[in-house]
Amino acid sequence: MAKATAATPATARSGRSPLARALWYRQLEHYPDTGPRIFFLAIVVLATIVLYYELYVAGSVAPAIISQYHMSFRYYVYISVVANAVGAFSSLVAGLADRWGRANLVAYGLAITGLLVWFAVPAAPSKLWFALTLVAVGFVEGIILVATPALVRDFSPQVGRGSAMGFWTLGPVIGSLVVSEVSSHTLASHPNWHFQFQVCGIVGIALFVVALFGLRELSPQLRDQLMVSMRDRALIEARAAGVDVEESLRHPWRQMMHADVIGSAFAISVFLIIYYTAVGFFTIYFTTIFGFSLSQANGIGNWFWAFDAGALVVVGLLSDRLRVRKPFMVVGGLGAIAMTVYFLTRTSHLHTGYYHFVWIVSLLAVFLAIAYAPWMASFTETVERRNPALTATGLAVWGWILRAVVALSIFVLPLVVASMTPLVDYGTQVSAAAKKYAPEVATASAIDPSTLAVLSKQPTNGEAALKAVGEVEKALSVPTGQAVQRLLALASAAKQPDFRLLVAHGPEVIKAAHDTPGQWRSWWWVCVGGEAVFLPLIVLMAGRWSPRRAKEDAAAHQAQVEAELARLGMGGATGGR
Repeated sequence: MAKATAATPATARSGRSPLARALWYRQLEHYPDTGPRIFFLAIVVLATIVLYYELYVAGSVAPAIISQYHMSFRYYVYISVVANAVGAFSSLVAGLADRWGRANLVAYGLAITGLLVWFAVPAAPSKLWFALTLVAVGFVEGIILVATPALVRDFSPQVGRGSAMGFWTLGPVIGSLVVSEVSSHTLASHPNWHFQFQVCGIVGIALFVVALFGLRELSPQLRDQLMVSMRDRALIEARAAGVDVEESLRHPWRQMMHADVIGSAFAISVFLIIYYTAVGFFTIYFTTIFGFSLSQANGIGNWFWAFDAGALVVVGLLSDRLRVRKPFMVVGGLGAIAMTVYFLTRTSHLHTGYYHFVWIVSLLAVFLAIAYAPWMASFTETVERRNPALTATGLAVWGWILRAVVALSIFVLPLVVASMTPLVDYGTQVSAAAKKYAPEVATASAIDPSTLAVLSKQPTNGEAALKAVGEVEKALSVPTGQAVQRLLALASAAKQPDFRLLVAHGPEVIKAAHDTPGQWRSWWWVCVGGEAVFLPLIVLMAGRWSPRRAKEDAAAHQAQVEAELARLGMGGATGGR
Protein backbone atom coordinates (compact mmCIF):
# COMPACT_ATOMS: atom_id res chain seq x y z
CA MET A 1 0.00 0.00 0.00
CA ALA A 2 1.44 3.38 -1.06
CA LYS A 3 2.63 5.75 1.58
CA ALA A 4 0.47 8.85 2.03
CA THR A 5 2.06 12.09 0.83
CA ALA A 6 -0.81 14.38 1.81
CA ALA A 7 -1.93 15.31 5.29
CA THR A 8 -4.89 13.44 6.68
CA PRO A 9 -8.15 15.39 6.72
CA ALA A 10 -8.07 15.78 10.49
CA THR A 11 -4.57 17.27 10.37
CA ALA A 12 -5.48 19.53 7.47
CA ARG A 13 -8.51 20.90 9.31
CA SER A 14 -6.81 21.53 12.64
CA GLY A 15 -6.33 25.14 13.66
CA ARG A 16 -9.05 26.47 11.35
CA SER A 17 -11.96 28.47 12.67
CA PRO A 18 -15.48 26.95 12.57
CA LEU A 19 -16.51 29.67 10.11
CA ALA A 20 -13.63 28.83 7.75
CA ARG A 21 -14.49 25.14 7.94
CA ALA A 22 -18.14 25.93 7.21
CA LEU A 23 -17.47 28.27 4.26
CA TRP A 24 -14.48 26.65 2.56
CA TYR A 25 -12.99 23.53 4.16
CA ARG A 26 -15.88 21.13 3.75
CA GLN A 27 -14.23 17.71 3.37
CA LEU A 28 -15.60 14.67 5.19
CA GLU A 29 -13.21 12.43 7.11
CA HIS A 30 -15.51 9.40 6.93
CA TYR A 31 -17.89 8.07 4.31
CA PRO A 32 -21.33 9.39 5.35
CA ASP A 33 -24.28 7.29 6.50
CA THR A 34 -27.31 6.93 4.25
CA GLY A 35 -29.23 9.93 5.62
CA PRO A 36 -26.47 12.56 5.16
CA ARG A 37 -25.45 10.98 1.86
CA ILE A 38 -28.98 11.34 0.46
CA PHE A 39 -29.06 14.94 1.73
CA PHE A 40 -25.82 15.80 -0.10
CA LEU A 41 -27.06 14.09 -3.26
CA ALA A 42 -30.35 16.01 -3.05
CA ILE A 43 -28.46 19.32 -2.95
CA VAL A 44 -26.44 18.27 -6.00
CA VAL A 45 -29.58 17.31 -7.94
CA LEU A 46 -31.29 20.58 -6.99
CA ALA A 47 -28.19 22.50 -8.06
CA THR A 48 -28.29 20.77 -11.44
CA ILE A 49 -31.97 21.61 -11.89
CA VAL A 50 -31.39 25.27 -11.01
CA LEU A 51 -28.39 25.51 -13.35
CA TYR A 52 -30.42 24.20 -16.27
CA TYR A 53 -33.26 26.53 -15.28
CA GLU A 54 -30.77 29.38 -15.62
CA LEU A 55 -29.55 28.04 -18.97
CA TYR A 56 -33.03 27.64 -20.46
CA VAL A 57 -34.93 30.63 -19.02
CA ALA A 58 -34.12 32.83 -22.01
CA GLY A 59 -36.08 30.51 -24.27
CA SER A 60 -39.34 31.34 -22.49
CA VAL A 61 -39.06 35.02 -23.45
CA ALA A 62 -36.91 34.83 -26.58
CA PRO A 63 -39.32 36.83 -28.81
CA ALA A 64 -39.36 39.70 -26.31
CA ILE A 65 -35.57 39.67 -26.00
CA ILE A 66 -35.14 39.63 -29.79
CA SER A 67 -37.60 42.50 -30.11
CA GLN A 68 -36.05 44.71 -27.41
CA TYR A 69 -32.51 44.42 -28.71
CA HIS A 70 -33.53 44.35 -32.41
CA MET A 71 -31.65 41.08 -32.91
CA SER A 72 -32.02 38.82 -35.87
CA PHE A 73 -32.99 35.25 -35.04
CA ARG A 74 -29.59 34.05 -36.23
CA TYR A 75 -27.81 36.50 -33.88
CA TYR A 76 -29.83 35.13 -30.98
CA VAL A 77 -29.04 31.53 -31.94
CA TYR A 78 -25.33 32.25 -32.21
CA ILE A 79 -25.27 33.64 -28.68
CA SER A 80 -26.08 30.09 -27.61
CA VAL A 81 -23.37 28.75 -29.93
CA VAL A 82 -20.71 30.96 -28.34
CA ALA A 83 -21.95 30.24 -24.80
CA ASN A 84 -21.73 26.49 -25.43
CA ALA A 85 -18.29 26.82 -27.04
CA VAL A 86 -16.99 28.80 -24.05
CA GLY A 87 -18.65 26.31 -21.71
CA ALA A 88 -16.83 23.49 -23.50
CA PHE A 89 -13.45 24.93 -22.57
CA SER A 90 -14.52 25.82 -19.05
CA SER A 91 -15.50 22.16 -18.66
CA LEU A 92 -11.81 21.35 -19.05
CA VAL A 93 -11.07 23.74 -16.19
CA ALA A 94 -13.47 21.66 -14.10
CA GLY A 95 -11.00 18.80 -14.36
CA LEU A 96 -9.14 20.60 -11.58
CA ALA A 97 -11.94 19.44 -9.27
CA ASP A 98 -9.88 16.26 -8.81
CA ARG A 99 -7.26 18.41 -7.11
CA TRP A 100 -9.29 21.30 -5.69
CA GLY A 101 -12.45 19.42 -4.77
CA ARG A 102 -16.01 19.73 -6.06
CA ALA A 103 -18.23 21.27 -3.40
CA ASN A 104 -16.79 24.80 -3.51
CA LEU A 105 -17.02 24.87 -7.32
CA VAL A 106 -20.72 24.06 -7.06
CA ALA A 107 -21.55 26.34 -4.11
CA TYR A 108 -19.73 29.46 -5.26
CA GLY A 109 -20.59 28.79 -8.90
CA LEU A 110 -24.25 28.98 -7.91
CA ALA A 111 -23.57 32.38 -6.35
CA ILE A 112 -21.93 33.71 -9.51
CA THR A 113 -24.57 32.44 -11.92
CA GLY A 114 -27.37 33.55 -9.60
CA LEU A 115 -26.04 37.11 -9.48
CA LEU A 116 -25.45 37.22 -13.23
CA VAL A 117 -28.98 36.03 -14.00
CA TRP A 118 -30.62 38.18 -11.32
CA PHE A 119 -28.84 41.47 -12.06
CA ALA A 120 -26.43 41.45 -15.00
CA VAL A 121 -28.59 39.92 -17.74
CA PRO A 122 -31.70 42.10 -17.16
CA ALA A 123 -29.51 45.22 -16.91
CA ALA A 124 -27.68 44.60 -20.20
CA PRO A 125 -27.86 47.91 -22.15
CA SER A 126 -27.32 46.42 -25.61
CA LYS A 127 -27.50 43.12 -27.45
CA LEU A 128 -23.70 42.81 -27.23
CA TRP A 129 -23.74 43.13 -23.43
CA PHE A 130 -26.68 40.75 -23.26
CA ALA A 131 -24.68 38.23 -25.27
CA LEU A 132 -21.57 38.69 -23.10
CA THR A 133 -23.49 38.13 -19.87
CA LEU A 134 -25.06 34.91 -21.18
CA VAL A 135 -21.63 33.74 -22.31
CA ALA A 136 -20.32 34.45 -18.79
CA VAL A 137 -23.14 32.33 -17.36
CA GLY A 138 -22.24 29.57 -19.81
CA PHE A 139 -18.59 29.69 -18.74
CA VAL A 140 -19.36 29.21 -15.04
CA GLU A 141 -21.99 26.58 -15.67
CA GLY A 142 -19.59 24.62 -17.86
CA ILE A 143 -17.51 24.14 -14.70
CA ILE A 144 -20.37 23.34 -12.35
CA LEU A 145 -22.05 20.86 -14.67
CA VAL A 146 -18.91 18.74 -14.53
CA ALA A 147 -18.49 19.06 -10.77
CA THR A 148 -22.06 17.95 -10.00
CA PRO A 149 -21.91 14.48 -11.62
CA ALA A 150 -18.49 14.05 -10.01
CA LEU A 151 -20.15 14.57 -6.62
CA VAL A 152 -22.91 12.11 -7.54
CA ARG A 153 -20.27 9.53 -8.38
CA ASP A 154 -18.43 10.17 -5.10
CA PHE A 155 -21.55 9.63 -2.99
CA SER A 156 -22.99 6.68 -4.97
CA PRO A 157 -21.25 3.27 -5.09
CA GLN A 158 -21.46 1.47 -8.41
CA VAL A 159 -24.31 -0.76 -7.25
CA GLY A 160 -26.57 2.29 -6.82
CA ARG A 161 -24.98 4.47 -9.50
CA GLY A 162 -27.73 4.00 -12.08
CA SER A 163 -30.51 5.35 -9.87
CA ALA A 164 -28.28 8.17 -8.59
CA MET A 165 -27.40 9.23 -12.14
CA GLY A 166 -31.06 8.84 -13.10
CA PHE A 167 -31.91 11.51 -10.56
CA TRP A 168 -28.97 13.68 -11.66
CA THR A 169 -30.10 13.54 -15.29
CA LEU A 170 -33.42 15.00 -14.18
CA GLY A 171 -31.59 18.35 -14.09
CA PRO A 172 -32.19 19.46 -17.68
CA VAL A 173 -35.66 17.90 -17.79
CA ILE A 174 -36.99 19.44 -14.57
CA GLY A 175 -35.15 22.66 -15.45
CA SER A 176 -37.19 22.83 -18.66
CA LEU A 177 -40.41 22.12 -16.76
CA VAL A 178 -39.63 24.84 -14.22
CA VAL A 179 -39.07 27.35 -17.03
CA SER A 180 -42.40 26.39 -18.59
CA GLU A 181 -44.35 26.45 -15.32
CA VAL A 182 -42.96 29.76 -14.05
CA SER A 183 -43.34 31.57 -17.37
CA SER A 184 -46.84 30.24 -18.08
CA HIS A 185 -48.08 31.41 -14.67
CA THR A 186 -46.33 34.81 -14.55
CA LEU A 187 -46.01 36.20 -18.09
CA ALA A 188 -49.59 37.50 -18.10
CA SER A 189 -49.09 39.52 -14.92
CA HIS A 190 -45.40 40.32 -15.54
CA PRO A 191 -44.95 40.67 -19.33
CA ASN A 192 -41.51 42.30 -18.99
CA TRP A 193 -38.97 39.59 -19.82
CA HIS A 194 -36.61 40.85 -17.07
CA PHE A 195 -38.94 39.37 -14.44
CA GLN A 196 -38.26 35.80 -15.60
CA PHE A 197 -34.52 36.26 -15.12
CA GLN A 198 -34.97 37.94 -11.76
CA VAL A 199 -37.08 35.07 -10.40
CA CYS A 200 -34.53 32.59 -11.73
CA GLY A 201 -31.65 34.50 -10.15
CA ILE A 202 -33.37 34.63 -6.76
CA VAL A 203 -33.88 30.86 -6.86
CA GLY A 204 -30.19 30.42 -7.71
CA ILE A 205 -29.03 32.57 -4.80
CA ALA A 206 -31.37 30.75 -2.40
CA LEU A 207 -29.87 27.42 -3.39
CA PHE A 208 -26.37 28.89 -3.09
CA VAL A 209 -27.09 29.58 0.59
CA VAL A 210 -28.26 25.98 1.06
CA ALA A 211 -25.19 24.59 -0.70
CA LEU A 212 -22.82 26.92 1.15
CA PHE A 213 -23.81 25.61 4.55
CA GLY A 214 -25.13 22.15 3.64
CA LEU A 215 -22.97 20.66 0.90
CA ARG A 216 -19.94 18.54 1.78
CA GLU A 217 -17.59 16.29 -0.16
CA LEU A 218 -15.37 13.31 0.47
CA SER A 219 -11.70 13.83 1.26
CA PRO A 220 -9.34 12.92 -1.60
CA GLN A 221 -8.24 9.82 0.30
CA LEU A 222 -11.84 8.53 0.24
CA ARG A 223 -13.05 9.63 -3.19
CA ASP A 224 -9.89 8.47 -4.98
CA GLN A 225 -10.85 4.84 -4.40
CA LEU A 226 -13.23 2.54 -6.23
CA MET A 227 -16.38 1.76 -4.23
CA VAL A 228 -18.61 -0.97 -5.64
CA SER A 229 -21.19 -1.16 -2.84
CA MET A 230 -21.80 0.22 0.63
CA ARG A 231 -20.22 -3.00 1.98
CA ASP A 232 -16.87 -1.55 0.84
CA ARG A 233 -17.16 1.34 3.29
CA ALA A 234 -14.98 -0.09 6.06
CA LEU A 235 -12.25 -1.11 3.63
CA ILE A 236 -12.33 2.27 1.87
CA GLU A 237 -11.82 4.08 5.17
CA ALA A 238 -9.09 1.64 6.25
CA ARG A 239 -7.19 2.25 3.03
CA ALA A 240 -7.60 6.03 3.12
CA ALA A 241 -4.56 6.71 5.28
CA GLY A 242 -2.33 4.99 2.74
CA VAL A 243 -3.58 6.69 -0.42
CA ASP A 244 -0.92 8.71 -2.22
CA VAL A 245 -3.08 11.55 -3.53
CA GLU A 246 -0.36 13.31 -5.49
CA GLU A 247 0.76 10.13 -7.23
CA SER A 248 -2.80 9.26 -8.29
CA LEU A 249 -3.25 12.70 -9.86
CA ARG A 250 -0.12 12.67 -12.02
CA HIS A 251 -0.59 13.25 -15.77
CA PRO A 252 -4.41 13.43 -15.50
CA TRP A 253 -5.17 14.18 -19.16
CA ARG A 254 -2.79 11.51 -20.40
CA GLN A 255 -4.63 8.97 -18.25
CA MET A 256 -8.03 9.94 -19.68
CA MET A 257 -7.16 10.33 -23.37
CA HIS A 258 -8.17 6.82 -24.38
CA ALA A 259 -10.71 5.46 -26.84
CA ASP A 260 -13.11 4.21 -24.17
CA VAL A 261 -13.41 7.65 -22.52
CA ILE A 262 -13.29 9.83 -25.65
CA GLY A 263 -15.36 7.48 -27.83
CA SER A 264 -18.07 7.09 -25.18
CA ALA A 265 -18.30 10.85 -24.63
CA PHE A 266 -18.57 11.49 -28.37
CA ALA A 267 -21.21 8.77 -28.73
CA ILE A 268 -23.60 10.25 -26.17
CA SER A 269 -23.00 13.78 -27.47
CA VAL A 270 -24.17 12.98 -31.00
CA PHE A 271 -26.94 10.75 -29.63
CA LEU A 272 -28.35 13.77 -27.76
CA ILE A 273 -28.47 16.11 -30.78
CA ILE A 274 -32.20 15.29 -31.00
CA TYR A 275 -32.61 16.22 -27.32
CA TYR A 276 -30.88 19.60 -27.62
CA THR A 277 -32.84 20.35 -30.77
CA ALA A 278 -36.01 19.69 -28.78
CA VAL A 279 -34.83 22.03 -26.02
CA GLY A 280 -34.11 24.91 -28.36
CA PHE A 281 -36.42 24.49 -31.31
CA PHE A 282 -39.43 22.23 -30.68
CA THR A 283 -41.68 25.25 -30.08
CA ILE A 284 -40.57 26.91 -33.30
CA TYR A 285 -40.90 23.65 -35.21
CA PHE A 286 -44.47 22.94 -34.13
CA THR A 287 -45.71 26.51 -34.61
CA THR A 288 -44.11 27.19 -38.00
CA ILE A 289 -44.64 23.79 -39.64
CA PHE A 290 -47.90 22.53 -38.18
CA GLY A 291 -49.58 25.78 -37.16
CA PHE A 292 -49.98 24.94 -33.47
CA SER A 293 -50.40 27.83 -31.07
CA LEU A 294 -47.55 28.69 -28.73
CA SER A 295 -49.52 27.15 -25.87
CA GLN A 296 -50.07 23.89 -27.79
CA ALA A 297 -46.42 23.70 -28.83
CA ASN A 298 -45.30 24.15 -25.22
CA GLY A 299 -47.87 21.54 -24.19
CA ILE A 300 -46.30 18.96 -26.52
CA GLY A 301 -42.93 19.82 -25.01
CA ASN A 302 -44.26 19.31 -21.50
CA TRP A 303 -45.32 15.75 -22.39
CA PHE A 304 -41.79 15.15 -23.68
CA TRP A 305 -40.14 16.41 -20.46
CA ALA A 306 -42.58 14.59 -18.18
CA PHE A 307 -42.10 11.17 -19.79
CA ASP A 308 -38.36 11.74 -19.96
CA ALA A 309 -38.21 12.55 -16.24
CA GLY A 310 -40.23 9.51 -15.18
CA ALA A 311 -38.28 7.12 -17.39
CA LEU A 312 -34.89 8.38 -16.18
CA VAL A 313 -35.66 7.41 -12.59
CA VAL A 314 -37.33 4.09 -13.39
CA VAL A 315 -34.58 2.99 -15.78
CA GLY A 316 -31.87 3.97 -13.31
CA LEU A 317 -33.45 1.76 -10.67
CA LEU A 318 -33.88 -1.16 -13.09
CA SER A 319 -30.29 -0.84 -14.25
CA ASP A 320 -29.07 -1.10 -10.66
CA ARG A 321 -31.33 -4.03 -9.91
CA LEU A 322 -30.09 -6.02 -12.93
CA ARG A 323 -26.52 -4.69 -12.48
CA VAL A 324 -26.05 -4.06 -16.20
CA ARG A 325 -26.07 -0.89 -18.32
CA LYS A 326 -25.29 -1.89 -21.90
CA PRO A 327 -28.53 -3.76 -22.75
CA PHE A 328 -30.53 -0.69 -21.70
CA MET A 329 -28.37 1.52 -23.93
CA VAL A 330 -28.99 -0.75 -26.92
CA VAL A 331 -32.76 -0.80 -26.36
CA GLY A 332 -32.83 2.96 -25.86
CA GLY A 333 -30.69 3.61 -28.93
CA LEU A 334 -32.75 1.39 -31.25
CA GLY A 335 -36.02 2.78 -29.91
CA ALA A 336 -34.83 6.37 -30.33
CA ILE A 337 -33.88 5.69 -33.96
CA ALA A 338 -37.28 4.16 -34.68
CA MET A 339 -39.23 7.00 -33.09
CA THR A 340 -37.09 9.73 -34.68
CA VAL A 341 -37.60 8.19 -38.13
CA TYR A 342 -41.36 8.06 -37.56
CA PHE A 343 -41.29 11.62 -36.19
CA LEU A 344 -39.54 12.95 -39.31
CA THR A 345 -42.13 11.34 -41.60
CA ARG A 346 -44.70 13.75 -40.14
CA THR A 347 -43.13 16.59 -42.19
CA SER A 348 -45.04 15.09 -45.13
CA HIS A 349 -48.28 15.04 -43.11
CA LEU A 350 -48.83 18.66 -42.11
CA HIS A 351 -52.26 17.94 -40.64
CA THR A 352 -50.89 15.62 -37.94
CA GLY A 353 -52.86 16.29 -34.76
CA TYR A 354 -51.80 17.42 -31.30
CA TYR A 355 -52.25 14.10 -29.50
CA HIS A 356 -50.61 12.21 -32.34
CA PHE A 357 -47.47 14.25 -31.63
CA VAL A 358 -47.92 13.79 -27.88
CA TRP A 359 -47.53 10.03 -28.08
CA ILE A 360 -44.69 10.27 -30.63
CA VAL A 361 -42.54 12.60 -28.52
CA SER A 362 -43.45 10.80 -25.29
CA LEU A 363 -42.18 7.47 -26.63
CA LEU A 364 -39.12 9.20 -28.06
CA ALA A 365 -38.40 10.70 -24.63
CA VAL A 366 -38.74 7.30 -22.94
CA PHE A 367 -36.22 5.67 -25.30
CA LEU A 368 -33.77 8.56 -24.87
CA ALA A 369 -34.02 8.10 -21.09
CA ILE A 370 -33.56 4.32 -21.36
CA ALA A 371 -30.20 4.97 -23.02
CA TYR A 372 -29.03 8.05 -21.13
CA ALA A 373 -29.39 7.21 -17.42
CA PRO A 374 -27.48 3.88 -17.73
CA TRP A 375 -24.92 5.61 -19.95
CA MET A 376 -24.11 8.18 -17.26
CA ALA A 377 -23.59 5.40 -14.72
CA SER A 378 -21.51 3.36 -17.15
CA PHE A 379 -19.38 6.33 -18.15
CA THR A 380 -18.32 7.07 -14.57
CA GLU A 381 -17.54 3.37 -14.18
CA THR A 382 -15.49 3.53 -17.39
CA VAL A 383 -13.52 6.45 -15.97
CA GLU A 384 -13.06 4.58 -12.69
CA ARG A 385 -11.65 1.65 -14.67
CA ARG A 386 -8.89 4.01 -15.78
CA ASN A 387 -8.39 5.81 -12.44
CA PRO A 388 -11.08 6.52 -9.81
CA ALA A 389 -9.02 9.48 -8.57
CA LEU A 390 -9.58 11.27 -11.90
CA THR A 391 -13.36 11.15 -12.09
CA ALA A 392 -13.69 14.91 -12.58
CA THR A 393 -11.04 14.85 -15.30
CA GLY A 394 -12.93 12.13 -17.16
CA LEU A 395 -16.18 14.07 -16.77
CA ALA A 396 -14.37 17.20 -18.00
CA VAL A 397 -13.52 15.34 -21.22
CA TRP A 398 -17.21 14.42 -21.54
CA GLY A 399 -18.29 18.01 -20.78
CA TRP A 400 -15.94 19.46 -23.38
CA ILE A 401 -17.02 17.05 -26.12
CA LEU A 402 -20.73 17.41 -25.28
CA ARG A 403 -20.72 21.19 -25.33
CA ALA A 404 -18.54 21.29 -28.45
CA VAL A 405 -21.00 19.02 -30.28
CA VAL A 406 -23.98 21.07 -29.04
CA ALA A 407 -22.32 24.32 -30.14
CA LEU A 408 -21.51 22.88 -33.57
CA SER A 409 -25.01 21.43 -34.04
CA ILE A 410 -26.70 24.71 -33.07
CA PHE A 411 -24.36 26.54 -35.45
CA VAL A 412 -25.15 24.18 -38.33
CA LEU A 413 -28.92 23.89 -37.76
CA PRO A 414 -29.83 27.36 -39.17
CA LEU A 415 -27.72 26.52 -42.22
CA VAL A 416 -29.56 23.24 -42.82
CA VAL A 417 -32.97 24.71 -41.94
CA ALA A 418 -32.26 28.03 -43.63
CA SER A 419 -35.98 28.77 -43.95
CA MET A 420 -36.25 29.04 -40.18
CA THR A 421 -34.59 32.47 -40.12
CA PRO A 422 -37.12 34.36 -42.35
CA LEU A 423 -40.05 32.51 -40.76
CA VAL A 424 -38.98 33.48 -37.24
CA ASP A 425 -37.79 36.99 -38.13
CA TYR A 426 -40.72 38.02 -40.32
CA GLY A 427 -43.29 35.22 -40.40
CA THR A 428 -45.59 36.59 -37.69
CA GLN A 429 -45.51 40.18 -39.04
CA VAL A 430 -46.00 39.05 -42.64
CA SER A 431 -48.93 36.84 -41.66
CA ALA A 432 -50.60 39.65 -39.70
CA ALA A 433 -50.05 42.17 -42.50
CA ALA A 434 -51.36 39.73 -45.12
CA LYS A 435 -54.64 39.40 -43.20
CA LYS A 436 -54.88 43.15 -42.57
CA TYR A 437 -54.24 44.11 -46.19
CA ALA A 438 -55.94 41.17 -47.90
CA PRO A 439 -57.97 43.43 -50.30
CA GLU A 440 -54.90 45.48 -51.16
CA VAL A 441 -52.86 42.32 -51.78
CA ALA A 442 -55.60 41.08 -54.11
CA THR A 443 -55.51 44.39 -55.96
CA ALA A 444 -51.71 44.28 -56.31
CA SER A 445 -51.94 40.71 -57.58
CA ALA A 446 -54.38 41.80 -60.31
CA ILE A 447 -51.94 44.36 -61.73
CA ASP A 448 -49.21 43.39 -64.16
CA PRO A 449 -45.81 43.47 -62.35
CA SER A 450 -44.34 45.89 -64.90
CA THR A 451 -47.25 48.27 -64.42
CA LEU A 452 -46.94 47.99 -60.65
CA ALA A 453 -43.21 48.69 -60.86
CA VAL A 454 -43.82 51.89 -62.85
CA LEU A 455 -46.47 53.11 -60.39
CA SER A 456 -44.26 52.40 -57.39
CA LYS A 457 -41.58 54.67 -58.86
CA GLN A 458 -43.93 57.22 -60.52
CA PRO A 459 -47.24 57.36 -58.58
CA THR A 460 -48.53 60.23 -60.78
CA ASN A 461 -47.89 58.46 -64.07
CA GLY A 462 -51.35 58.75 -65.69
CA GLU A 463 -50.78 56.18 -68.40
CA ALA A 464 -49.66 53.54 -65.91
CA ALA A 465 -52.58 54.41 -63.60
CA LEU A 466 -55.17 53.98 -66.39
CA LYS A 467 -53.59 50.68 -67.38
CA ALA A 468 -53.68 49.52 -63.73
CA VAL A 469 -57.39 50.45 -63.43
CA GLY A 470 -58.18 48.41 -66.53
CA GLU A 471 -56.22 45.42 -65.21
CA VAL A 472 -58.04 45.55 -61.86
CA GLU A 473 -61.43 45.80 -63.60
CA LYS A 474 -60.70 42.77 -65.73
CA ALA A 475 -59.02 40.56 -63.12
CA LEU A 476 -61.46 41.23 -60.27
CA SER A 477 -64.61 41.83 -62.34
CA VAL A 478 -65.41 45.18 -60.71
CA PRO A 479 -66.69 48.43 -62.21
CA THR A 480 -64.30 51.29 -63.02
CA GLY A 481 -65.20 53.35 -59.95
CA GLN A 482 -64.53 50.45 -57.59
CA ALA A 483 -61.28 49.66 -59.40
CA VAL A 484 -60.14 53.26 -58.85
CA GLN A 485 -61.05 53.08 -55.14
CA ARG A 486 -59.11 49.83 -54.77
CA LEU A 487 -56.11 51.40 -56.48
CA LEU A 488 -56.26 54.40 -54.14
CA ALA A 489 -56.48 52.07 -51.12
CA LEU A 490 -53.42 50.23 -52.39
CA ALA A 491 -51.53 53.53 -52.74
CA SER A 492 -52.50 54.49 -49.18
CA ALA A 493 -51.44 51.10 -47.79
CA ALA A 494 -48.10 51.35 -49.56
CA LYS A 495 -47.18 54.20 -47.20
CA GLN A 496 -47.58 52.01 -44.08
CA PRO A 497 -44.50 50.30 -42.52
CA ASP A 498 -46.22 46.96 -42.04
CA PHE A 499 -47.35 46.87 -45.68
CA ARG A 500 -43.83 47.73 -46.84
CA LEU A 501 -42.54 44.85 -44.68
CA LEU A 502 -45.13 42.59 -46.35
CA VAL A 503 -43.94 43.63 -49.79
CA ALA A 504 -40.25 43.32 -48.88
CA HIS A 505 -40.35 39.98 -47.08
CA GLY A 506 -43.61 38.34 -48.12
CA PRO A 507 -42.12 36.39 -51.05
CA GLU A 508 -39.21 35.27 -48.87
CA VAL A 509 -41.59 34.05 -46.14
CA ILE A 510 -43.81 32.24 -48.66
CA LYS A 511 -40.78 30.45 -50.12
CA ALA A 512 -39.52 29.59 -46.61
CA ALA A 513 -42.90 28.12 -45.67
CA HIS A 514 -42.71 25.93 -48.77
CA ASP A 515 -39.12 24.81 -48.17
CA THR A 516 -39.04 24.36 -44.41
CA PRO A 517 -40.69 20.90 -44.08
CA GLY A 518 -38.07 19.31 -46.32
CA GLN A 519 -35.23 21.13 -44.57
CA TRP A 520 -36.42 20.00 -41.15
CA ARG A 521 -36.69 16.46 -42.47
CA SER A 522 -33.02 16.65 -43.47
CA TRP A 523 -32.12 17.81 -39.97
CA TRP A 524 -34.02 14.99 -38.30
CA TRP A 525 -32.03 12.57 -40.45
CA VAL A 526 -28.87 14.15 -39.02
CA CYS A 527 -30.26 13.34 -35.57
CA VAL A 528 -30.90 9.74 -36.65
CA GLY A 529 -27.28 9.53 -37.79
CA GLY A 530 -26.11 10.63 -34.33
CA GLU A 531 -28.28 7.96 -32.71
CA ALA A 532 -26.86 5.33 -35.05
CA VAL A 533 -23.26 6.32 -34.22
CA PHE A 534 -24.05 5.81 -30.52
CA LEU A 535 -24.83 2.10 -30.82
CA PRO A 536 -21.48 0.54 -31.88
CA LEU A 537 -19.50 2.68 -29.43
CA ILE A 538 -21.35 1.11 -26.48
CA VAL A 539 -18.88 -1.79 -26.64
CA LEU A 540 -16.07 0.52 -25.48
CA MET A 541 -17.65 1.08 -22.08
CA ALA A 542 -17.18 -0.73 -18.79
CA GLY A 543 -19.75 -3.25 -17.61
CA ARG A 544 -21.26 -6.61 -18.40
CA TRP A 545 -23.95 -7.49 -20.91
CA SER A 546 -25.30 -10.37 -18.83
CA PRO A 547 -27.01 -9.82 -15.44
CA ARG A 548 -25.79 -13.26 -14.39
CA ARG A 549 -22.15 -12.42 -15.09
CA ALA A 550 -22.58 -9.06 -13.37
CA LYS A 551 -23.92 -10.81 -10.27
CA GLU A 552 -20.96 -13.18 -10.29
CA ASP A 553 -18.56 -10.20 -10.49
CA ALA A 554 -20.29 -8.59 -7.52
CA ALA A 555 -19.97 -11.79 -5.46
CA ALA A 556 -16.29 -12.13 -6.36
CA HIS A 557 -15.66 -8.52 -5.40
CA GLN A 558 -17.41 -8.96 -2.06
CA ALA A 559 -15.30 -12.04 -1.30
CA GLN A 560 -12.18 -10.03 -2.08
CA VAL A 561 -13.27 -7.21 0.21
CA GLU A 562 -13.99 -9.60 3.08
CA ALA A 563 -10.61 -11.31 2.60
CA GLU A 564 -8.76 -8.02 2.72
CA LEU A 565 -10.68 -6.87 5.80
CA ALA A 566 -9.81 -10.16 7.47
CA ARG A 567 -6.16 -9.62 6.60
CA LEU A 568 -6.36 -6.19 8.22
CA GLY A 569 -7.96 -7.69 11.31
CA MET A 570 -11.36 -6.09 10.56
CA GLY A 571 -13.43 -9.16 9.81
CA GLY A 572 -17.20 -8.52 9.95
CA ALA A 573 -16.75 -4.76 9.49
CA THR A 574 -18.66 -4.56 6.20
CA GLY A 575 -21.70 -2.38 6.34
CA GLY A 576 -25.07 -2.70 4.70
CA ARG A 577 -25.92 -1.24 1.36
